[in-house]
Amino acid sequence: MSATTLVLVRHGETAWNVEGRIQGHLDIPLNEIGFAQAASVGRRLGAEAFDAIYSSDLIRAYRTASPIVANPANDIICDQRLRERHLGVLQGLTGDEAFKSQPDAWKAFKSRDADRALAGGESLGEFSSRIVGFVEEILERHAGNRVLIVTHGGALDAVYRHATRMSLSATRDFSIYNASVNVISHDRGRWNIESWGDISHLPQELAMDDT
Repeated sequence: MSATTLVLVRHGETAWNVEGRIQGHLDIPLNEIGFAQAASVGRRLGAEAFDAIYSSDLIRAYRTASPIVANPANDIICDQRLRERHLGVLQGLTGDEAFKSQPDAWKAFKSRDADRALAGGESLGEFSSRIVGFVEEILERHAGNRVLIVTHGGALDAVYRHATRMSLSATRDFSIYNASVNVISHDRGRWNIESWGDISHLPQELAMDDT
């Protein structure tokens, strides 16, 4: 059986990305740059063949996936498991606001302790298990296929750590850019990072930092 290939895309930019505001499960739309990034992703991937296309049901991911296909309503499978981590009481706050108004939750978030509870949201371990569970299901359902997944920065972080066996507590040393294309494959029990953080399809003015 041939390898299973996952093409993972992070959603385009939102106003809250620019503001450094925590989105989590809040359904924040793309901004003008985000829509332009999504169009660039569509031009990059629209001619490629995929056996299945999945997206987070949050609008910033779905609108990033939509330009890739002719009929989004029929061609894209939305799955809530692909949502960003639920960050509870931190959602809607900037980092500075969270540090001042929700110090305990902020400390829990910044600790990267997989088991530490976050008020009103998911622990890092719970979130990682959700994302990894989805990926393992895709490997079984689409063995030997090429699958497109449009999701969020935290989900990409979880997938990368799972594929490379990197600890959840380790400091991230890889990039996660808005509208980036990231390709990993799985063959005979082994993961391979084929490419990561690819934003070569974005004009320079649309390529943002990995926030």
